[in-house]
Amino acid sequence: MKPIRNFLFFAVIAVIMAAAFTACAKPPTEEMNNAYEMVTRAENDVDAVTFGGNSLSRAKDALTRMQAEADSKRYESAKSYAAEAIASAVRAIDEGRTGANRVRGEATALVSELRPLVTETEQGINAGKAAKLPLDFKVIDDEFEEASLKVDQALESLSDGRFQEALEFGRSARSDLNGINHKLSGAAMVVTRQK
Repeated sequence: MKPIRNFLFFAVIAVIMAAAFTACAKPPTEEMNNAYEMVTRAENDVDAVTFGGNSLSRAKDALTRMQAEADSKRYESAKSYAAEAIASAVRAIDEGRTGANRVRGEATALVSELRPLVTETEQGINAGKAAKLPLDFKVIDDEFEEASLKVDQALESLSDGRFQEALEFGRSARSDLNGINHKLSGAAMVVTRQK
């Protein structure tokens, strides 16, 4: 009977010590607050959202796991997830900055090509009209006007710092202008072959 009593005594002591240890452990409040702050910063950074979406998703996931671990009083694991959330949020912000710089450069280069292309296309349309190329110049003029409007929108977007939008307008305008030039050169080749 004595061994059982001793066993129960030590089991009770072990449970009391485990409870005391758990009661003494504290949640990593500072680390968790830092994680929430960093993920919020990344969520409010347009470039991070646009170009660092995968890293931002990982940060949010780590934040959710961090909170679940803290709620379950697994504080070391919560602290680890807090660090992961911070690292992923920082990565999202860095990816956002890199992506924005890349798009800014692409948009600036593309938009700088558009004005000369507009001038070249306008000259081609005028030359085509003068040569009486077999084209519906009413349609060509409408297409040119629409492309020119897109060029203006690309320039405005670029000057307002909306680089992704500037790229989209610029690419569409360039495609339209190249399409017009292709029609003009195709019609000129047909006329040349007929002579």
